[in-house]
Amino acid sequence: MKKALALLMGCLLPWYAMAQHTLSGRIVDAATQTPLTSSTVTLSAGNRATLSNATGHFNFTNLAAGDYTLHVSYLGYATASQTVTVPTGQPLDIQLTRSSVATKEVLVTATRANEKTGTTYTNVSKQELEDRNFGQDLPYLLENTPSLVTNSDAGAGVGYTGMRIRGSDITRINVTVNGIPVNDAESHGVFFVNMPDFASSLQDVQIQRGVGTSSNGPGAFGASLNLQTQDASPEAYARTDNAFGSYNTWKNNVQFGTGLLGGKFAVDGRLSRISSDGYIDRATADLKSFYLSGGYYGAKDFLKVVMFGGHEVTYQAWNGVDEETLKTNRRFNSAGTDYGSVDTPYDNEVDDYQQYHYQLHYGHEFSNTLSLNAALHYTRGFGFYETFKSRAKLKDYLIPPITMDGAPVLRTGLVRQKWLDNHFYGSTFALQYNGTGKLSAVLGGGWNKYEGAHFGEVIWAQHASTIRPGHRYYDGDARKTDFNVYGKATVQATEALGFFGDLQVRQVDYRIDGTDDDQQDVTTRADYNFFNPKAGLTFAVSEAHQLYASVAVGHREPTRSDFTDRPSNDRAKPERLVDWEAGYRLSQPLGEFSGLPLRLTTDLTLFYMDYKDQLVLTGQLNNVGTAIRTNIPESYRTGVELAAGVGLGEVAFLSSNLSLSRNRIERFTETLPIDYDPENVAVNEYEETTISYSPSFVTSSQLEVRPLTGLRFQFQYKTVSEQFLDNTASQNRRLKPYEVGDVRVFYRFKPVNWMKEVELGLLVNNVFSKEYVANGYTFTELYGGDPARYDYNYYFPQAPRNFMGQVSLRF
Repeated sequence: MKKALALLMGCLLPWYAMAQHTLSGRIVDAATQTPLTSSTVTLSAGNRATLSNATGHFNFTNLAAGDYTLHVSYLGYATASQTVTVPTGQPLDIQLTRSSVATKEVLVTATRANEKTGTTYTNVSKQELEDRNFGQDLPYLLENTPSLVTNSDAGAGVGYTGMRIRGSDITRINVTVNGIPVNDAESHGVFFVNMPDFASSLQDVQIQRGVGTSSNGPGAFGASLNLQTQDASPEAYARTDNAFGSYNTWKNNVQFGTGLLGGKFAVDGRLSRISSDGYIDRATADLKSFYLSGGYYGAKDFLKVVMFGGHEVTYQAWNGVDEETLKTNRRFNSAGTDYGSVDTPYDNEVDDYQQYHYQLHYGHEFSNTLSLNAALHYTRGFGFYETFKSRAKLKDYLIPPITMDGAPVLRTGLVRQKWLDNHFYGSTFALQYNGTGKLSAVLGGGWNKYEGAHFGEVIWAQHASTIRPGHRYYDGDARKTDFNVYGKATVQATEALGFFGDLQVRQVDYRIDGTDDDQQDVTTRADYNFFNPKAGLTFAVSEAHQLYASVAVGHREPTRSDFTDRPSNDRAKPERLVDWEAGYRLSQPLGEFSGLPLRLTTDLTLFYMDYKDQLVLTGQLNNVGTAIRTNIPESYRTGVELAAGVGLGEVAFLSSNLSLSRNRIERFTETLPIDYDPENVAVNEYEETTISYSPSFVTSSQLEVRPLTGLRFQFQYKTVSEQFLDNTASQNRRLKPYEVGDVRVFYRFKPVNWMKEVELGLLVNNVFSKEYVANGYTFTELYGGDPARYDYNYYFPQAPRNFMGQVSLRF
């Protein structure tokens, strides 16, 4: 094996045979041993500099033997300097001590997992986000992580996009920004289209799979997404990214930062615009966003304001393509045609929504071991989606009947808007103790209030002389209060053995008044009290090898539609998840090859997620024909995730992850109405069946090679096994397995002294031009005395080979 590896490296990288010595190491917080990502590391000889990666590691290559002075700096920490002699014999272990409140640590440590919490997680660094960011939504920037699958309504990753982790969609993934919840209080969803280019203002992302650690917002039923906005830069900077590619896709942004003014003040900002015609016909997107933060950073206190928001106007593409049309026209879009009733599509069948987030963070350091972070937040959202209806019933829109030429008119062509106008505000806090001994602890929580108006308006009608523009045909209000408090503690019993405990109490109060779009009274009163305990342990076999195990309980209340679509006498029950996780982590040097260090990292996870009363679609309809979800008693997900990587200094890195899972419902009952009558149904019983949208096999591999200074090649290849559109595991209602590869090429250089650098980037999506479908949905109808079954499948095809080129200027 060693001879084969040597031969392969010798063939691919012959020019590295002349390499001399390397200097590598890892940078961590002295108190918590947490890796300090993006620390600045400079070397006296040749004024060379680099940044530490997501695990805190750094590396210098091609060094001559001799003495060097190494400087390491990180915002909020005392700069470390030391003399090193090359060759060192082993990697350096550099521990930084906090000298003031560190913005990154204070903002997100309370809700993040680390190597002591016994939790399954993946960190994605700022550099990794930048490498993938050509203007696509955030899910596409994270798809190289284990068990994650993405999809796009418009087919090219711009506009409405989705993601699933371990088969759980975004409504079951807890998302926070700086510890503040982002999930919609009612639908539990997160719409990244409302935050276009947000990745450009992120410091890093942590994905916790399973229940994870306690966080603010709705319970995690598949994963948590913990987003940290960018740290204040010690130095002033300016940057602009400009990209153009297939389907007339544009991305333009301007970013700036003042650096630390007087060592205590900093302002950072960004303006972005992304537009695209989309792969699907008329699936256009016009997205605008901004980010602005300003902070005061003292020796013991910091005060930081964070504001970001976006305005999206997207032509609707969420109908999908029906199964027959898909065979002849993959780009077909039925939106605006009212299902073919008009020849010319309605040109304003759009989703138009604005959302603005305001956060105020305060941190105080009582001592080197005790600190407090508190935050106030407010989110304002409002907008609508507009639809043309060619033969709408007047009574469905509270329009009085009219008479024309002596005959009653019961239908009319009209344009309607469905509005959402909401406010979300509250506070969070975290008191953190990071002891220098065996104990670390956090006491945290939050109180959040949601107020939302749901209403619909008719803005134009062909026959409706008795109403005025803006006629409101339904009107409802919702209020939701969410309070939680949690306590976490980590105890290092021995040098090798550690224990982790986490207790959370969450209280939810939900109120709905008024009517919904089907004229039904949706008055609702619901209160929930949840107790979510978690426990774990870690065992360090050696410095390179670690074992961990955990068990966590999560609860989740029903969404708005589970109340508004179900009969009032048949209330949905909350869901419960007990998540068992066990894993093994390895990070170990393998020696050197041609003077470059070889390093192996491995992360193996076994999981068993046991659901009780999970809410799923069974085919059942309510009295107005809307599909409703039903609690099923028993279901589970179990599997293994394996991630591994081999690095050759800064020259080459190969990473791959594999997810194998079994996702099952025990004793599933399919309920199908006959002739549209919810009271006349056919029932099909299944002893055990597969949970919908849950691939049993997902892989993602990436190879990065840096053959010359400033030049990088990246190749990613992803495979996803078949998925079923419903919970019957029928081959007639499924997504076929697919494979897709992407290529990225970057070249970075410094053209003039007054410019920091220029980076040219090229992205080739779906480089092998595979025709594949990443998402879809189905519904079934039964007709006749001896009812025949008719399945209607709709799909979201993804774009074939397409390109994006980008120029980044950095000052």
